[in-house]
Amino acid sequence: MGLSKTIWTNPTEFLRVQQPQNPVLFFAPTMVQAAARRFIDGFPGMVTYAVKSNPTEEVVENLSAAGVRGYDCASPFEIDLIRRLAPDAAIHYNNPVRARHEIAHAVAREVKSYSVDSNSELAKLIEMVPAEGTEISVRFKLPVAGAAYNFGAKFGATAELATELLKTVADAGFIPSLTFHPGTQCTDPAAWETYILTAADIARDAGVTIARLNVGGGFPNHRLNGLMPALEETFALIDRVSTQAFGADRPLLICEPGRALCGDAFTLAARVKAVRDETHVFLNDGVYGAMTELPLIGVIDRIEVLTPAGEKREGEIVPRIVFGPTCDSVDRLPGDIALPGDIAEGDFVVIHGMGAYSTVTNTRFNGFGELSVATVLSQRL
Repeated sequence: MGLSKTIWTNPTEFLRVQQPQNPVLFFAPTMVQAAARRFIDGFPGMVTYAVKSNPTEEVVENLSAAGVRGYDCASPFEIDLIRRLAPDAAIHYNNPVRARHEIAHAVAREVKSYSVDSNSELAKLIEMVPAEGTEISVRFKLPVAGAAYNFGAKFGATAELATELLKTVADAGFIPSLTFHPGTQCTDPAAWETYILTAADIARDAGVTIARLNVGGGFPNHRLNGLMPALEETFALIDRVSTQAFGADRPLLICEPGRALCGDAFTLAARVKAVRDETHVFLNDGVYGAMTELPLIGVIDRIEVLTPAGEKREGEIVPRIVFGPTCDSVDRLPGDIALPGDIAEGDFVVIHGMGAYSTVTNTRFNGFGELSVATVLSQRL
């Protein structure tokens, strides 16, 4: 998978001229930079990028150009990527479980911020990481609300354990902080309120003044036509509740959006391989390719269909069963997909908002999955 050097006006121009037989992701640098500036201007604290959502070099370079100065990394690979592309940036190693060789790698790369959610992992950090100037953020969890799926199922300490961990962090001479993740694609701003209030309770119960509070990722990108992300409303709530909860001891705030920064900067075009008996639509991409995430958190309904000549299909909308190209029955988009009734073999199904967890989860299962990236000035068809 490589980025084309030609800059196209929009996806329609590329599809009409190139007639690609494999899926294409269209990247609009202006959109990822605009998303970054929206966070930098609106969020009341430091903005970092969750690299895992889309670790392509063009995304990191454009975020850096827009002013993002911090990156949430989960592996040595991601740490090395950021050290190469944005050498002066702050790196937060916020995967709470690390092998000893991974911790050693981070120390060698001068990483100064880690998260933790257990006594056993904290013991490794205390043993291996120099305390001076190093932050350890205790990650806690609450029952999920308003999110597409629950991050607390894998990571996060209970409030009681978080209190114990925070005391240990402070006693060991590290910079004590707290962090949480409200859940992915969190469209309800109120989801942050309970977490922030609980963070203040944890700090008070531990008798520790925390330096920073990381309010996590979870910020949504635009996936549904009828639901625009209320980012400014969320920023305002975080600001207000943080002051309410901590008062004079209010910590510095950090956020680590992934999909909210990269999601809307990419549009996916998959070609129709067949319309089987006017019922099933088969595409040249599916859940083993760039659409891996759709069965997990729901289909994006920002879909348009173009003819090979680049004209929009305007037929009556019909619910269709949509399959990917592989010989695996799991390779199906969830539910029924609303598509124009006149859709035909050779058409392009264009799905907007596909920048997160698409390039990085694409596979070559069954011999499919060849995916290219083209640069466009605009995502408008």
